[in-house]
Amino acid sequence: MQSLFSRSRGVLVASLSVAALSAQAQSGAITTITTAVPILTLAPDSRAAALGEAGVATSPDANGAYFNAGKLGFVPTKFAFSPSYAPWLRNVTDDMGLAYLSGYGKVGTRSALGVSLMYFDLGEIEYRTAQNQANGMFNPKEYAITVSYGQKLTDNFGVGVSARYVRSNLTGTATGNDPRPGNAAAVDLGAYYNKDATIGTGLYNLGFGLSILNIGNKITYTDATNPSFLPTTLKLGTALTREIDQYNKITLAFDATKLLVPSPYYENEVLPAGPALLEQQARIRARNEEIAQKSIVNGIFSSFSDAQGGFKEEMREINLSTGLEYTYNDLLMARVGYFYEHPTKGDRQYVSLGLGVRFNVFGIDGAYLVPNSRANPLAQTIRVSLHFNFNKLAEAFDENGAGGTSGDVPTN
Repeated sequence: MQSLFSRSRGVLVASLSVAALSAQAQSGAITTITTAVPILTLAPDSRAAALGEAGVATSPDANGAYFNAGKLGFVPTKFAFSPSYAPWLRNVTDDMGLAYLSGYGKVGTRSALGVSLMYFDLGEIEYRTAQNQANGMFNPKEYAITVSYGQKLTDNFGVGVSARYVRSNLTGTATGNDPRPGNAAAVDLGAYYNKDATIGTGLYNLGFGLSILNIGNKITYTDATNPSFLPTTLKLGTALTREIDQYNKITLAFDATKLLVPSPYYENEVLPAGPALLEQQARIRARNEEIAQKSIVNGIFSSFSDAQGGFKEEMREINLSTGLEYTYNDLLMARVGYFYEHPTKGDRQYVSLGLGVRFNVFGIDGAYLVPNSRANPLAQTIRVSLHFNFNKLAEAFDENGAGGTSGDVPTN
């Protein structure tokens, strides 16, 4: 090896920046599903973060297309955009963070076009030679640029699609291993259903969402024979809003999420040191290299039945997100959520808390995570999102106006 990372930063890059993905099963076998660019699986905005990362069926806003492009046909204003920022591993370093900028514009009366940029900065690292001599600095980073389109097919049902370019540059060119940035193209597919209903004397809004995210080519860094899958993800969720009175309402959101990539091969029995252990390690490595060669389509369909532990383990690969949002007069919001990942599949479990304010065109959301372990890279950090919403549709357009929805004709 011609050079080494300094210990203080190299560990951060080697872990692909997500500490939870290094978890191991209690038996010692690694059962966690790992992918390239795992940052794509993390909710970038504060509202969803405060709801335990539930967002596939919640009311649409400027960040909604990240979870479900089908929500774009239901957006409430003509234009909106939202910047978000979350510090990363704040207890370890102060120069890593996740930034996200998303926005949309109405196109016609029943559709909208959205764009977003996700940028993950891992801070500066220092390379060291085998003799522990300085060998240059490097700033690893990952980013994704997305264009989304959502169309309302009926008053209650819409679909959407997103196209995404992903670039991941983790090692630079100083390691001596012929490293190269990883590049990928991916698409998302989404569907959204939303309907008002009266149950007894109560007024409700019921939302359902389904999306498949990051369907794209594999990423390679230094070895084209050992590519990594993108985090292709299936999300299914619902959101139920109860209007208590003209000022108060409560929303309960729930999402179930599963990675549509192959499960790793492992063996539960841990052999003692010696030739048998070396043979076992070689067998596991060869089997996982074979799994990595699966096609994208084969990887998606096999992901429902390829876990070593059968159906029970397949169910453990489903992450659960739930959140409760209280809204007062569409002005103040208080949120609480919970995210659950099985201990053998990453063990990310945390309570999330959040507050939000909306006033005219401006809004701000904050979220705070209380994890089950300090290994969570967002532990004890505040995530912040700003919102800028321009021209409520019923106020800006008449029933036939471009970019509007049905509503009262303006009086002036």
